[in-house]
Amino acid sequence: AKQNAEYEREDLKKAPHTFVIARGKVGNNVGQLVKDMRRVMEPFTASNLKVRKKNVLKDFVAVAGPLGVTHLVIFTKTDKGVNMKFSRLPRGPTLSFKVDSYALCKDVLSTLKRQQTYASQFQHSPLLVLNNLAREGMHFKLMSTMFQNMFPSINIHRLKLNTIKRCVLFTYDPDTNMVDFRHYNIKVVPIGMSRGVKKLLQSKVPNLKKYEDVSEYILGGGNLSESEAEPDGDQNEVDLPQQVAGRGNEASQKSAIRLTEIGPRLRLQLVKIEEGLCEGDVIFHQFVTKSAKEIEELKERREEKKMIKAQRKAEQDANIKKKEQLKEENKQRSLAGIKRKQKDNTAVNEENPEDSSDDDTKYYRQEVGEEPD
Repeated sequence: AKQNAEYEREDLKKAPHTFVIARGKVGNNVGQLVKDMRRVMEPFTASNLKVRKKNVLKDFVAVAGPLGVTHLVIFTKTDKGVNMKFSRLPRGPTLSFKVDSYALCKDVLSTLKRQQTYASQFQHSPLLVLNNLAREGMHFKLMSTMFQNMFPSINIHRLKLNTIKRCVLFTYDPDTNMVDFRHYNIKVVPIGMSRGVKKLLQSKVPNLKKYEDVSEYILGGGNLSESEAEPDGDQNEVDLPQQVAGRGNEASQKSAIRLTEIGPRLRLQLVKIEEGLCEGDVIFHQFVTKSAKEIEELKERREEKKMIKAQRKAEQDANIKKKEQLKEENKQRSLAGIKRKQKDNTAVNEENPEDSSDDDTKYYRQEVGEEPD
């Protein structure tokens, strides 16, 4: 048990952590979307992170290292729409997406007849599923790698099924060139039982006052409507290797896995991939294609800007050093002058002790009006 506890603590340290923030004026809806995305990334995120207007990107990079934060998700809003960026800290790369459409958690949950939300859902990270992203192209590999590294890896030998409560799905649609993001709750229910028996196994006892015997309730289908019946099939039936929370979910027994969407919902279009953290060479661009000559010219221009910036910084450092040196020299000259003046005053007093005494006597006579003793 002690070894398992140490292993879990080590896993927590190694797990990827994420900041989800908004930059600039984004409005209430995008602000709520930021909160919903933080909910998705729990528990390895700063759920109550406060972002001030004066905060810049360097502030988050500075605190990311000590806190073990590995990724940054940024929402921005312009006149043309909402944008979303996924960045690897501290040096990139950065994937920039255009948010074609989105739905908040409250909007998704409002469409459900039976909502599947509870606090313990977010005590463990979600399971990641990538669909149709294993395609040719460097940008697909970068997308897959970025999404995979944002969530903790799974050790199938130590995995506890009771910790898998949620699922995050990224699906690429080749017809629209969009990536769909979905967030689901995972529920495991036993199969091979009638609807009435399933109803009896629930934690809430059904109302049986209309029946003379419990067999009438079971044979009658548990008084369930057709809309409450969820069809199971080979596509979602599994043999459980472990006992899972829930009545009837025993090890080595068949159970059905059911997914219920809990939001948020996003439809994303990849725009560009930058080599650095929101800057640097553009590795991929969806709409702009440059020739080798143009790329080389841009690279030279960028290098020239870096050289000018480094030169300015060196000049500023030299000026600061020069000012500090002058300040220190002035300080030393002032101290030397003070010491010299004190030394001169001491020498004068030693040479003319009587004058000093006469001055004191005269002062006493003027102030007191009497002769000193």
